[in-house]
Amino acid sequence: MSLSLGASAASLYFAAAVLWAAIADVVTMKIRNELVLVLLAGYVILAPLAGMGWADVGWSVTGAASVLAGMFVLFSFGWIGGGDAKFAAVIALWLGADQALAFVLCTALFGGILTILLLQFRLSVLPAQCLSVSWIMRLHAPQTGVPYGVAIAAAALFIFPDTYWMRALT
Repeated sequence: MSLSLGASAASLYFAAAVLWAAIADVVTMKIRNELVLVLLAGYVILAPLAGMGWADVGWSVTGAASVLAGMFVLFSFGWIGGGDAKFAAVIALWLGADQALAFVLCTALFGGILTILLLQFRLSVLPAQCLSVSWIMRLHAPQTGVPYGVAIAAAALFIFPDTYWMRALT
């Protein structure tokens, strides 16, 4: 497998898994550990195939550990869920240490926008056909939290073009 083919496969894999997580979070308000493990396993398999060196992997692990520590502080305050914290860490692994700060800042920005949009949605009256759709009703309920995995996924996809994976394609 050529390096650019490995990077292409990794890019598609990453985008699909991130979109899957965002959709799952909207529908279930959970990011399952299995999805985090799928992303982790994909990184372990695809990083060498895309030509990523051990130093880059080491820095990515360091960045991911830093993001995980910061996210668990937010989790301890009840501001995000545990699945969100693990999801953000594995995303930071994929994005690399050089993109970790930009990722965290974009996540906060997209999270704020998502929260404002969700609050507006919760003020609206739902059409009758939505009243029987459980996940829409859950999102509409004022006591329900914010599916922050959507903000994490949006930030991940926004930052991804500036990562090693995309540079490896050229």
